[in-house]
Amino acid sequence: MLVLNRSEVQRLLPMPECIRLMEAALSALARGETQQPSRTAMRFEGGAVTLTMPAFVGTPAALGVKVISVFPKNHERSKDSHQGAVLALDPETGEVLALLEAGAITAIRTAAVSALATKLLANAEADDLAILGAGVQARAHLEAISAVRTLRRIRIWSRSIDRARHLAETAVAPTGVRIEVMTTAAEAVSEASIICTVTGSPTPVLMGERIAAGAHINAVGAHTPETRELDTTAVCRAKIFVDLREFALREAGELLMPIRERRLRTADIQAELGEVILGAHPGRRSSEEVTLFKSLGLGIEDVVAAWQVVTAARRLGIGTEIPLLA
Repeated sequence: MLVLNRSEVQRLLPMPECIRLMEAALSALARGETQQPSRTAMRFEGGAVTLTMPAFVGTPAALGVKVISVFPKNHERSKDSHQGAVLALDPETGEVLALLEAGAITAIRTAAVSALATKLLANAEADDLAILGAGVQARAHLEAISAVRTLRRIRIWSRSIDRARHLAETAVAPTGVRIEVMTTAAEAVSEASIICTVTGSPTPVLMGERIAAGAHINAVGAHTPETRELDTTAVCRAKIFVDLREFALREAGELLMPIRERRLRTADIQAELGEVILGAHPGRRSSEEVTLFKSLGLGIEDVVAAWQVVTAARRLGIGTEIPLLA
């Protein structure tokens, strides 16, 4: 069994390649070439959760399972909130091929899917990026969105101004673009054409009246029925796209709360992202529409990314071999 740590995963999974892989995985989903049962969740005090996410993809062939824990209070311990591993299995024999650090895979593939959604749904001239949040996902999203749009302006807001400043000082921005730190979320999103919400907030940080006409939103941070980063007005203003309807209608608080308020219908979900890729849905219909991609993250994304990393690691001789059956 090959063991790959965080830095090795980061080295072997460059963002442009991961965006291409996510397009392939979501296309396979739309074609019915995947299996992924609902993820199981064990929940703990303080909003902590441990998730188990098995998945299979036919093309590109990949099989595996991710176990990931999200412990929000880890920041107080100087640890990442996301802790876990991906077990990559041989899709022909079921043999254990590799164990990979899951935090890096999760960060890169999540941002890559947001970049894919931006590529498909944002206006072609969108060049003003606002990121709400300043953690691992904020850094990954800055890299990912820069890969699909030529950015003119970048603004960051976080509940921790110190974390926002640190990100602005250490992140790699496109040449000639300065990362601005804003003191309020409203300032950050004012007239922004691309908005990424990547916070751990259980309550809305993005309000509908603050969103500019024609903006595209990637809502990433909330992942339970009881939490949301967007208020009802924001969601109801937007044309809504998801990674998978079934999971979104079970776990996405941004959608479930407006549905309970009778402000939103399940039929208001326009399409899954894979349907847009395959041309079954046109995506954005006008330059003035607000589009929203609600991301929950799928096991197929993890196993496809893991398979790519393992393949590259074998080719380059990277990682540590452990004789599992010795």
